[in-house]
Amino acid sequence: MASFTDKVVIITGCSSGIGLATTQLFLSRQAKVFGIDIAPFTAETTKDVPFEFHQADLIEPQAASEAVARCTAIFGRIDVLVNCAGISDGWSSADSLKDVEWERVMAINLTVPVRLMTAVLPAMKEQGKGSIVNVASKAGVSGAAAGIAYTASKHGLVGATKNVAWRFRNDNIRCNAVLPGGVATNIQNSVNMDCFDKDGFSSFFPVVEMHVAKNEKGQPVPVITPNDVAKGIAYLASDEARMVNGALLPIDAAWSTL
Repeated sequence: MASFTDKVVIITGCSSGIGLATTQLFLSRQAKVFGIDIAPFTAETTKDVPFEFHQADLIEPQAASEAVARCTAIFGRIDVLVNCAGISDGWSSADSLKDVEWERVMAINLTVPVRLMTAVLPAMKEQGKGSIVNVASKAGVSGAAAGIAYTASKHGLVGATKNVAWRFRNDNIRCNAVLPGGVATNIQNSVNMDCFDKDGFSSFFPVVEMHVAKNEKGQPVPVITPNDVAKGIAYLASDEARMVNGALLPIDAAWSTL
């Protein structure tokens, strides 16, 4: 099990879901965590540990650079960035997509992670080392797992991951991504239901159901937990993966085989 003793880790979306699980896992492995979220942080498991919470709306133009500057001021360095925050779409297709949904999903799922990578790279280059892990999705390599906005945003994040990995490989900076399948989180609450596309949902959701369980009522239940994804993130961020760069790690109960 990799230790992160004295490593400084920035984690977005830290207040719930995969981000919270990742925060708790890194703290349990002796990391210093700088958590960012638009929602308040209410978990009590961060008492008496080196955790700093920064509440911000990262869509705001200077929010990413300000958050990174505050992290550096508090902890003095940045070893790991985990871009975890994200939202879902309403299963919209190209013929039903609304501008408001496209712009919001692309901003949170793609623009914000890229801005944060831009903000941390100078410190990582100066240190001569760094690791970035982006939380993409099965939808980042498939056209049949989500609506068009989410699919495009995660494809974009996959491309950005590969680009950063190659460009900064000689600076000893690694950039990888995890590709979770359906995970038991509250991401469904992020959907703007004014943009819900019933026909799109009917087309795509049968594909999603191929990798989930069913409860006693026959309703789909994700089998992948936030902790499962957090462990994959920790591996990619760790020195155990020092020669892993530009990789896309599926965490999806074999859904990636389809």
